[in-house]
Order: sequence, then C-alpha cells, then structure tokens
Amino acid sequence: MARKCAISGKGPMSGNNVSHAKNRTKRRFLPNLRTVRVTLEDGTTKKLKIAASELRTLKKDS
Repeated sequence: MARKCAISGKGPMSGNNVSHAKNRTKRRFLPNLRTVRVTLEDGTTKKLKIAASELRTLKKDS
C-alpha cells in the first residue's frame, strides 16, 4: 500500500531543503500515517493507514 491516507487521500508533498547559504535541494514531506484497526458494520475488522489528523477528527466525532 502506498504512503497515502485511506480516508482523506493525503500523500507525500515535495519541497526544498534550504541551507543557511540558501542552497535548495529537493525533499519530500511525508504524511503522518498511523496503522489503525477499524471495525466495519458487519463485525469484521480491517487495518487502514490513516493520517494522524484524520484519526483526531474521527475520535472527536465519536
């Protein structure tokens, strides 16, 4: 499975490392993914990769 949130679809972003001399090199900003076990309506459980921000939203709603 890719580095992508199963709910929001957040994935890696690209940007620059900037040194003190303002030299720029490419870098990746990876999402803060957590593997969570989710119980579905039919009683089965499934593991999902969810961003930490989405996990906070889910806990707030329930």
